[in-house]
Amino acid sequence: MPQVMEFKLPDLGEGLTEAEIVRWLVAVGDVVAIDQPVVEVETAKAMVEVPCPYGGVVTARFGEEGTELPVGAPLITVAVGAASLPQAPAAQAAEAEGAGNVPRPLIGYGEDHSRPARRRRVRPVTAAVSAPVVAAPVAPAVPVAPAAVAGPVPVISPLVRKLAKDGGVDLRALTGSGPEGLILRADVEAALAALRAPEPAPVAAAAPAVAARGERIPLKGVRGAVAEKLSRSRREIPDATCWVDADATELMAARAAMNAVGGPKISVLALLARICTAALARYPELNSTVDLAAKEIVRLPSVHLGFAAQTERGLVVPVVRDAQHRNPESLSAEFARLTELARAGKLAPADLTGGTFTLNNYGVFGVDGSTPIINHPEAAMLGVGRIIDKPWVHEGQLAVRKVVQLSLTFDHRVCDGGTAGGFLRYVADCVESPAVLLRSL
Repeated sequence: MPQVMEFKLPDLGEGLTEAEIVRWLVAVGDVVAIDQPVVEVETAKAMVEVPCPYGGVVTARFGEEGTELPVGAPLITVAVGAASLPQAPAAQAAEAEGAGNVPRPLIGYGEDHSRPARRRRVRPVTAAVSAPVVAAPVAPAVPVAPAAVAGPVPVISPLVRKLAKDGGVDLRALTGSGPEGLILRADVEAALAALRAPEPAPVAAAAPAVAARGERIPLKGVRGAVAEKLSRSRREIPDATCWVDADATELMAARAAMNAVGGPKISVLALLARICTAALARYPELNSTVDLAAKEIVRLPSVHLGFAAQTERGLVVPVVRDAQHRNPESLSAEFARLTELARAGKLAPADLTGGTFTLNNYGVFGVDGSTPIINHPEAAMLGVGRIIDKPWVHEGQLAVRKVVQLSLTFDHRVCDGGTAGGFLRYVADCVESPAVLLRSL
């Protein structure tokens, strides 16, 4: 018997709680196959095409392009095994697979074992009668509400539901003004206004005054994700920072010698990353995280090195996997690849999650020092300032040398100042005398 399956916005990655609909890839009435992408969304970290785990005919879409949906909100409904629908070749294939249309992991995201399994609610076929009414923009406004009584109420936002519940408004009695009959907050507020006395005129006149005080920018997308993550870091991590100036003349000379022999160019960031991985091998306390629930420090076996990259969408931190196994040439190539994807907005969620230590080269902005905020849930971050000519005492003589300021911000729960200072001193020694690094290679 035909069933209408509801597909909800899945968890697209670590720490993501919502996504914005950029472009629908299917329309109501289209036949979709299992794992076919149905919508393109933008999260705080990347643009993602979301595949549907059901095969059948699309009966309703929830949300127009530009709408922001929370994780778990309905995306589309699909009629699975609807015998009364036209049997296009794709539909026949979908019907043949109807018995296998059970919830399963989406391709590219994996299965979330951290949550208990839940039975998916299956709506009877009568819901399919109401779906075309919800989705049809040409239907008259008056007949929509009675036709939708037997099916799901076309509301996406839980805030709209709560507003209606608190005000005693029956959502099934409302006609939505949004796309495809979607009930918006304005519809509920209009119904509440009809139940109450009109608001005093002075209150309505105050709205322009609020807007006149300054521009209001929604804290969402990349900016919202950055704000949430950094705020959490400040709340949970008792951080401290130490710093040191280092003579980078020999490091720059070593880089010039490497690049002079031909082959792919080695970046300064790659050399600093290789120094970091060697330092973390000596001081593994800084490649760890704190499990608050278990009250344990977890030392991590692999170095997944994040690096800060500024893009048009804001600050992102791509992650180089297993950086401890890479040489400077491999690190340079991976940094270049991830940076290009970041600037094009094509990084996958997997490229932006799972970091264990971050390298922050803020010297590209022309500044010397900083006290950065740790990238939660990591335990430390190395900051690198600009490399500039400065007067420096070298071999007992005052000389002009290439000097860089290095700073280490660390979680004081995982180590004390002696460990942090030892790590930073080793990094500075390798910068000043790259031959020191040869002992650990």
